[in-house]
Amino acid sequence: MLIPKKSLGQNFLIDKNICKKITNLSSIKGKNIIEIGPGTGQLTEEIIKDSPKKLILIEKDNDLIDFLRIKYQNLKYIEFINCDALNYDFSKIKNVIIYSNLPYNISTKIIFKLLLNFTNISQMIFMVQKEVAEKFDYNKTKKINKNNFFIFNSCYYKNVFNISNSVFYPKPKIQSSVITLRPKNLKSFDLNKLKIFTNKAFKNKRKKLKNNIIINFENKKIRELLNQRVESLKNEDIIYLFNKF
Repeated sequence: MLIPKKSLGQNFLIDKNICKKITNLSSIKGKNIIEIGPGTGQLTEEIIKDSPKKLILIEKDNDLIDFLRIKYQNLKYIEFINCDALNYDFSKIKNVIIYSNLPYNISTKIIFKLLLNFTNISQMIFMVQKEVAEKFDYNKTKKINKNNFFIFNSCYYKNVFNISNSVFYPKPKIQSSVITLRPKNLKSFDLNKLKIFTNKAFKNKRKKLKNNIIINFENKKIRELLNQRVESLKNEDIIYLFNKF
């Protein structure tokens, strides 16, 4: 029996109805699919039922990847990648949908790595900590933050539904949510530059923006905005500063 490893933040999803509900959030048939951290393959089973064109399973755990290789050895369209998803080059496959029950300790890191590769990703469907899902939602939080600002300007985000901790083994102490992210048409938008700007602008939220970012060209509007805290500004004001950055 495969035992979830606490060191890797593993909590296996064991509810087949939830797995089906997750896969129903996108059209899988004939598509390229990546699943990050498939575990014992509960969500994988539902993905396979919908006949993907190609399925890439990225699993860091050596024992689990060996288990999956044996389990799906007769399915030639499945590729097995034994590595940390944070080190994987997601640009290798085009027009891909990514599914994952993300480990809570690295969920934000993986999501933002993927956001910068959105040119070849058509959709991301993730299970994350409920608190994280709420902080990502620009339209639901009281104050703008570094994460929901970047997400709001790079993709269409939806907090789809919450999940009880009873559908996992072992049962985590925290609640989870399923979220979806779809890229916006950003041909004239440099996401890497936006990420740099976002990190600088939100570095010290309690200080005025003029202490965080430097904009050489200044006018009255820019000076007024730089004299405020970033969390007190509207999205369009921060984007205005970004365009002058």
